[in-house]
Amino acid sequence: MLENSLRRLKTDYLDIFYFHIGDHPVEHVDCVANTLDVLVAEGKIRSYGWSTDDIERAESLTDRNAYTSVQFESNVFNRNHAMMAVCEKHNLAGLNRSPLAMGLLTGKYTDGSSLSSSDIRKISPEWMTYFKDGKPAPELLTKLEQLKAILTSDERTLTQGALAWLWAASSNNVPIPGFRTVEQVRGHIGALEKGALTQSQLSEIDLLLSK
Repeated sequence: MLENSLRRLKTDYLDIFYFHIGDHPVEHVDCVANTLDVLVAEGKIRSYGWSTDDIERAESLTDRNAYTSVQFESNVFNRNHAMMAVCEKHNLAGLNRSPLAMGLLTGKYTDGSSLSSSDIRKISPEWMTYFKDGKPAPELLTKLEQLKAILTSDERTLTQGALAWLWAASSNNVPIPGFRTVEQVRGHIGALEKGALTQSQLSEIDLLLSK
């Protein structure tokens, strides 16, 4: 897999390599980490990280020097402060999966939105929390309306506000939003230029979501 990636990207090494392991016991991961440490020693990767939402798993490799990051789900609706605390404690970069809640935090989807039959959000499997029965979860649409004024402060778009929340929540956070158009890329760059929300805005959002 790594060799294919290096060939496809036309490079000799990767700055970071993420692995995805489901319900295997934590001790089995040592075998994976040992292999990754060899790849680091060979110069094929610079570091590695685990894509997991489990805190015990995220902390289990922190004694390894090349283990530098955790990829976990986090956004305004799924704040995951506990994993952020783990990243801060061990000085790990926290890559935020679903920073826009599968598009819900862009404001693009309403209770009347029509989705393609092949769209995973239309299928709405049981594990999905942001969309139900092919439509945005109504309780989250209500919460989004309550948060809109804060997220769009300083002339931000909703998307920029969602990213700004993550940067305010932890300086270790690195959101990885998707994009399909040049305009969306420019919007993400604009979020960087506007920076993080303030801590008072962060507290206000926590208060609104706790009601």
